[in-house]
Amino acid sequence: MTNTDRNMMGKITFYEEKNFQGRSYECMSDCSDMSSYLSRCQSCRVESGCFMVYERNNYMGQQFFMRRGEYNDMQRMMCMGMMFDNMKSCRMIPYHRGQFRMKIYERENYGGQSYEMMDDCDNIQDRHRMSDCQSCNVMDGHWLMYEQAHYKGRMMYMRPGEYRSFKDMGMSGMRFMSMRRIMESM
Repeated sequence: MTNTDRNMMGKITFYEEKNFQGRSYECMSDCSDMSSYLSRCQSCRVESGCFMVYERNNYMGQQFFMRRGEYNDMQRMMCMGMMFDNMKSCRMIPYHRGQFRMKIYERENYGGQSYEMMDDCDNIQDRHRMSDCQSCNVMDGHWLMYEQAHYKGRMMYMRPGEYRSFKDMGMSGMRFMSMRRIMESM
């Protein structure tokens, strides 16, 4: 494995106890069910790359973005109502080089007003006069979508693909008001 390959891989270690104590589970790729490795997660260390962690198995439930760093007390970091000791799955976000492109739509099934994005947008209502975003097509890059303006509130990870209905994805009642590219320097 070359140094370039190592730099493009991610590595996250989950610990059952605070301050990186207790049983641990090291992960370098996607893991759809961590419950066989750990009964809970009280701290973690992201050594390289970026990850999305999920409160339920199979990448379901609330999501949280984690980048390189140490998180020694996950309960203190309760963000957006997510109890971090209930993390059950994680997904490594591949490093993307090149352009970023995503087309957002005001309504489900690519209906209503649309706008093609290539940069971060901290408020779709102010910038594009869109009151909501209910579907999208991610052509290039990996993105985070937030339910509130200025990258706040619950978030959802979007990789390249077509997303006809956020409601059908279990995001019923969520409105996405800001979007950010996932870049190594975030």
